[in-house]
Amino acid sequence: MAKKQEESGSFTSNDLTPVAGGGLLDRRLFLKRGLMFGSATALAGTAGNLFAEETALEKVVENKITSKAPWMLKPGKPFSNYGQPSPYESEVIRWISANAMASGNGVSWCPLHELEGIITPNGLHYERHHNGVPEIDPAQHQLLIHGMVEKPLTFSIDALKRYPMESRICFIECGGNSNAGWNSRPVQSAAGHFHGLVSCSEWTGVPLSVVLNEASLDPKASWIIAEAADGIAMNISFPVEKAMDDAILALYQNGERIRPENGYPLRLLLPGWEGVTNVKWLRRLQVTDQPVMSRNETAKYTELMPDGKVRQFTFEMDAKSLITSPSAGQEMHGPGYYQITGLAWSGKGKITKVEVSADGGMTWAEAELQEPVLSKCFTRFRMPWKWDGELAVIKSRAKDETGYVQPERDVLVKERGRHGYFHYNAIVSWEIVPEGYVNHVYS
Repeated sequence: MAKKQEESGSFTSNDLTPVAGGGLLDRRLFLKRGLMFGSATALAGTAGNLFAEETALEKVVENKITSKAPWMLKPGKPFSNYGQPSPYESEVIRWISANAMASGNGVSWCPLHELEGIITPNGLHYERHHNGVPEIDPAQHQLLIHGMVEKPLTFSIDALKRYPMESRICFIECGGNSNAGWNSRPVQSAAGHFHGLVSCSEWTGVPLSVVLNEASLDPKASWIIAEAADGIAMNISFPVEKAMDDAILALYQNGERIRPENGYPLRLLLPGWEGVTNVKWLRRLQVTDQPVMSRNETAKYTELMPDGKVRQFTFEMDAKSLITSPSAGQEMHGPGYYQITGLAWSGKGKITKVEVSADGGMTWAEAELQEPVLSKCFTRFRMPWKWDGELAVIKSRAKDETGYVQPERDVLVKERGRHGYFHYNAIVSWEIVPEGYVNHVYS
């Protein structure tokens, strides 16, 4: 009988035995049939004999089939030439944090806690602006490649569209994402309003190596300075090695032309590297033998360490994970079976494992990784959980293919000190109280 149940994919009582403290269940339970995680309403019959119950149940089913909701009684609205979200999803939006002292300077946070899967819709991708969003006519925009090259080149957008293109499904994360984690007290914001300066898209464009080879680099060239066409001509330096590896000149995001707030008509994409290096509205690439040492690689995006030294050019984003449900601000609806789910990512390659704890880190169990698992990309993880209605602290930790493991907060603070602002990637803990409310805690 047990073998037959296993072959059919149904679960047994043994499958419901916790694999770690706090009620975590075997991750493979999601692959089996028969366990009801939701709160479906059963169709109940009337009290009395069996015949009466069956007759009543038939009437309930018949009424469910024949009755029609109001929207089924009239024609629907006309279709449109560009789809929009349902008005019932109007609260799923970016949360804007603008600088009142400098118009056009600020961020828009991606609502990670409202989303599923791994791809971020274009209209919800996080933003970081230094001087607003320029309105660029693509017919007049050009990319200049110059400096330590044999042949300086300019490309129109139409010219770039003629080149063979490639796609990268990868995340972009602001170096300042999650920086409130450095605070002495845990901030009580929704997961996306705390960690939402990261998003994941399919980016399509021309490999940067192709056009650099066409320009013919000087063998002594080691750096490239990228400059934007926004109001402050924002610029940043990055090594030639990255340019010749997986960098692309992105023209498309999730299949459509990049939107203005994300770099239209042309964006530099450096997969796995901090967001500031992924220069939007790209207009110029200067090949050189030294970095430009601009504001965004001296006064900003550097960190004073406890020993007095400064971390600089910390391009790669370390492995990180975040439980998005349940998470801060959400509410549990009584004891029972739940799904713990979230996202993990690493700028150094693929995520190889995500572990979840439901007892504040005393014990851990491996979560299920949703396919596809791609390099430098969001990876969705899932874990079945039976909450007993008591106080619980849930957390996740990620491991990538280099062997790096996401650290606890106290470990990160001890290593990096309290003067940091960038590259915060510590384990995040959510506390669920018996009343069902979820809070952010340090544990």
